[in-house]
Amino acid sequence: MNLHQFLQQYRLSVEQLKQLLFEERAQLSAGTVDGQKLTDIAERKRDSLQRLNRYEQKRRQTLQQLGYTNSRKGDELAARDAGCLSFWQELIALTGEAERLNRANGTVIALRAASNQRLLNALQEAAGKGLYGPDGRARNQNSKVSSRV
Repeated sequence: MNLHQFLQQYRLSVEQLKQLLFEERAQLSAGTVDGQKLTDIAERKRDSLQRLNRYEQKRRQTLQQLGYTNSRKGDELAARDAGCLSFWQELIALTGEAERLNRANGTVIALRAASNQRLLNALQEAAGKGLYGPDGRARNQNSKVSSRV
């Protein structure tokens, strides 16, 4: 398999990851989040990222065996020598898009988690407000603390 064919397979995997990220975004944007769907997407996303990691390891290993440096410049030189520099540059742009989409989804997840935590804290406070003192004992709601003379 030549570099161009390898990069085509790599690109297909990045496009599949990007599709998963759009699915994740749609779930996160829904009024009601379906936890099971998000879990399924997360598992598929993990598998996709592992596959991309294997592609990247193989690509780096092969290029080093062929004498190219393990750098951006080495990557571009190898793609130029293989006649697929423009395809390589498109792949780099596509992976950048996937990275930004993943980061944006992560931000939405963090915001939702923080919002949920604030809501949970408010509910816990409302449910337990005034029921227990700092020592953990139930407070008597009808009496006030009086000072001794």
